Order: sequence, then C-alpha cells, then structure tokens
Amino acid sequence: MTPLPRRHFLAGTAVAGGLLAVGAPGDASAAGGASASGRGWADGRVDKPFLALLTEAADARVAEVVDGLDAVLSQLNDLGQARPAARGLRLLTSVHVWGDAAHHHDGALIGPMTRLVDALAAAQFDDGLYDQGAVHSPPDTAFSIVDLGLVYGLLDADDHGGTKAIRATLRKILLKAGARLSTGGVHTPNHRWKVCAALARINSLWPDARYTRRIDAWLAEGIDQYDSGQYSERSATYAPIVTNPSLLTLARLTGRPRLYERVRRNLEATLHLLEPDGEVETVHSRRQDQKTVKHLSEYWLQFRALALRERDGRFAAVAATVQRRGADQTFDETPLGDFLAEVLDHPELAAPLPGATAVPEEFTFHDPDCGLVRIAKGTTRTTLFGGTDFPDVHAISSGLSTNPTFLKWRKGAAILDSLRLSPQFFSLGHFRAEGVERTADGWRLWAEVRAGFHLPLPPRHRRPDGRYPLTDDGRFWSAMDFPHRPKEWRTLRTEVRIAAADGGWNVDVEIGESEVPLALELCFRTGGTLTGADPVSGRQNTYQLVKGYGTYTVGDDVITFGPGNGSGPRQPAVVDSGERYSWLGGELTPAGQRVLITGRSPLRYRLTLR
Repeated sequence: MTPLPRRHFLAGTAVAGGLLAVGAPGDASAAGGASASGRGWADGRVDKPFLALLTEAADARVAEVVDGLDAVLSQLNDLGQARPAARGLRLLTSVHVWGDAAHHHDGALIGPMTRLVDALAAAQFDDGLYDQGAVHSPPDTAFSIVDLGLVYGLLDADDHGGTKAIRATLRKILLKAGARLSTGGVHTPNHRWKVCAALARINSLWPDARYTRRIDAWLAEGIDQYDSGQYSERSATYAPIVTNPSLLTLARLTGRPRLYERVRRNLEATLHLLEPDGEVETVHSRRQDQKTVKHLSEYWLQFRALALRERDGRFAAVAATVQRRGADQTFDETPLGDFLAEVLDHPELAAPLPGATAVPEEFTFHDPDCGLVRIAKGTTRTTLFGGTDFPDVHAISSGLSTNPTFLKWRKGAAILDSLRLSPQFFSLGHFRAEGVERTADGWRLWAEVRAGFHLPLPPRHRRPDGRYPLTDDGRFWSAMDFPHRPKEWRTLRTEVRIAAADGGWNVDVEIGESEVPLALELCFRTGGTLTGADPVSGRQNTYQLVKGYGTYTVGDDVITFGPGNGSGPRQPAVVDSGERYSWLGGELTPAGQRVLITGRSPLRYRLTLR
C-alpha cells in the first residue's frame, strides 16, 4: 500500500447513492467529484455499512461535543489540557467535511470549531508546546498535534470557504509546534513514536528537513518490540492508542513499509489476549492498565488496516466483530463516532474487508518475553502470569509490571478475575513469580524471597561517630550501612504447580521453610452469586472459605472452588500487601467478591477449580 498524497479524504455523495469519490491532488479535487485514489476505489467499492455506522455515530456525537464545549475550554484554559479540545475539533471537522454526514458543511459548526482552534492557539506557549500533564511537554503536545494535523489535512482538502480562518490558525499552531517537537525530548518509549507521527503529519503538509532528521533519529534507536510481538510496555492501553497508530502513520506518510510488520506482529500476539466478551488481557502490562479492564474496540482500525493490506482473514474477523457489535460494546478512550475522522484521513480503510477466517479459539500461547500463558478451550479462558519485574528490581513503581495475580480463569460468564497468594513474611508482600515454565503435566511458577537480621559491622566499617549512610535493606531505609553488615537470613520459597483436571484446574501450592500465616485470595467478578464462604468481619465483599467447597454462579455458569483450610488466630483472614504499599497508605485490594483461603507455612495445599 503506497502512501496517499497530501490532500485525501472521502468526499460527499451519499452512501445510499452507491458512489464514493476520493479527492487527491493530481486527480480532480474532492469538492469537484473526484476520481478514486488508492487500491480498490476505482470501481467505487466501499464497505457501506461500515461507513454508515461511523457516520451515524459521529453525527450523534456533535451535540455532546458542542454542549460540552465550555467544559473542554475550561480544561484547556485553566489546566492546559489540549487533548480534549483537539479531539473535539477533530470530531466536528469529520462531520463538516464528510458529504454523507447530517452536519456536512453545517454553518452552525463554524462557531464551535473557531472557538476550539482559537483557544488552542491561545493556550500554546511561545515555544509551540502545551502543558497537558507536564509543563511545556513535547510528547503530550504531540498527541494533540497528531489530531490537529489530521484536521488541517481534511479541511484543506475540503477547501470550504467557511473554514479558511480556522485553517490559517491551525497552520500557525502546527508550524510552531513542529519547530519544538523536532528538538524536544520524551518520557516513555511510546512517546518517541507519537512525536514521530506528529512530525510526519506536519512534514506531509509543509516538508522540512528538521522534521525528517528528528524522525530518523528516534527510529534509529530501534522499535522496542519483543520477539513475541509485545512492545516493551506490554500495554493494551498504549499499543492500540499510541504505538500502533503512530507506526501506521509513519509507514504511510514517510514511506517505511517495514513498520507494517511491527504492527502485524503486535496484532498477532493480541489475538491470543482477546476474551469472548471483547476484553483484552492486561495482567502482564507495565503500565496502569495492569490493574484495569481494557477492550478490543481500540484495536479496531488497526486490525482493519492490516486485514486489508495483507488480506488476512483472522484480522478481518476481529474487525468485523467490532463492527457487528457497533455501539453495543464498551469503548475506552475513543468513542465510536471518533473513528470517522481516521477513515476520512485514510480512505482505504473503508474498502470491504477480505473474507474472514477463524481466529484462534483453541490454543495454548506462551509468551516468554512477558511471562504470560494463555489457554483457550471451549468456553474457558485461562491466564497464567509469572512475568512481573519485582524479582529483578525489588521496587513498586510506574513503568514496572508488579501485578501479583498469577492465575485468572473464565468459565463462560463466570469469571475468576484474580488468584493471589499473600504470606505475612517480613511485610514483603504478595508472591510474585520469578517465571513460568512448562512441566510434564502443566505449568510451574516459583519464587524465593528472603529477609535478613543484621549483625554487627566488621571493625573496618565502624565509625566512632555512629553516622552511617542511609541505605536500603530491601524493605526500608535506615542509617545502618546495611551493605557492609553480615546477615542472618530467613527464607521463604514458594512453588505453584497448575495442571488441567476434569475441565478445570488443580493448583498445588507448596510454601516454606519459614513459618508464617498466609492467605490465598480468589477475586470473582462483581455480578455473580457466592455460596459456601463466610463474611470476614469489617471487610466489605470479603469472605473466608473455612471448610468444604464454595461456588460462584453467573446464569448457567458455575465455578466450584476449594476446599477450605480452616481458620483461627494463627492463620488470620488478612491479606498483607507489603510495607511498600502500607507505608504510603496504599493497598492491593482488587475490586470484586473476594474469598480467602488461609493457612500457615510450611504448607502443601491443593486448590481445585472446576
């Protein structure tokens, strides 16, 4: 797929009329009833239901954007948040230029669009940047510039007299931002690619060697992608919203077709992370989505783009599923109507999808780069996770994978969102596996943690004034010169073996040698019915399975779990998140209905899930 020329978008003629013209320089102008440009357009072949769905949704969003204009401008003027304003302008632009929209060339939109672009110009610093969460931030500015570059391209191609002043203001914003983005820095891996996409947008309108040199410099660092296809942040928040769209934009606007391969590999890995209800597995993420639920909808146009480019029936099936669900699904950052602008910018996305082929439904997928295992069989989906960063860096921080969930299981609509193990060992917190490996009958996860009692300093390290440096003993800091002290160690070893059994799982836990209380925490998705477990006093939505078996039921789907392992003061119904959390007043309590099975190490215990 070759890059399209600068001025390109879908021009007006109703979908119902059976024609769809695409404007580009070198052909007739869009406004003049252009000839088609791009593969599959010469005969007017378009996915009419797809375009109709996006058009209706975009038109429906207009009132929401206009009615919320004051709030968005307040965010921009008072807090420097440019993204909502840029995204609102993008939505209004899409329906203004698109001939099939109810708001096509609607004069009532010129006022709101002008207010938005003027406010964006006023909020932009002299150096071309915005705040948006960080003062004078190049990467945060890039998010808005990508949208504004798209907006300018659509308005320029439309060339409507009512938007002439808007385009002039946009030009000033974009050129001012381009000068700074071509020299500024970033915070995170995905920021590099967003900055490159922003520069590629501006360069496609007003070519400048400064922009291309900066793009070349960032790309020369290499794309941060593992062999498995996941990017280094392992995130379903950033892959579909930032990295993949940026790489697709760069591939298209700067003539780098090899970048399509990067997106393809990420989408192939994502095929194994999809749940039947449209959720995406995130337990392995290094970003904030490691503890939230994300959805397939953000990946929609990426699967569509690669399905069309490579005639991949698997990707076509995923894109068709999102289209079929339409508004009856959860959208995260991008509402349904906001996708229209991207299709107008890249009209080849509106071509009919190739024939769908089956996506993986029965599989065992092991991603060693992320320490993740996904197993699909019938109506069940299982996630095993042994890939946190904690064993390597011993820190809890943004940018690290620290989720202690090591097993998740879905049995139809009955969802065990999390299985965790929390020993009360020197307040070091949850069991976080050091890895996950295949065994003869299933899978194994393991970890070893230790804590020391500190002995007197050797004579050569003693100070008569007692003023030792602040150092870290792995749990806390103190003026004790910990590195030079001999230790008396206490060790806790944990091994979890997981094997399929009777349509479910046997989870064998062995923990020792130190003697400490512990709790297995099963967290079920809110909405089902729990039986067999007793409420824990003073803790909402928390129960203890003392004996026998419990059940969790949603409709006709039932998960049976157990057995209980007793109770008592030596095995309290307590989950210890660890001092790294408790010192800051934090905790790791997952949302849902939580069932604790308690014990005391050394312990061998089999949890059955059926």
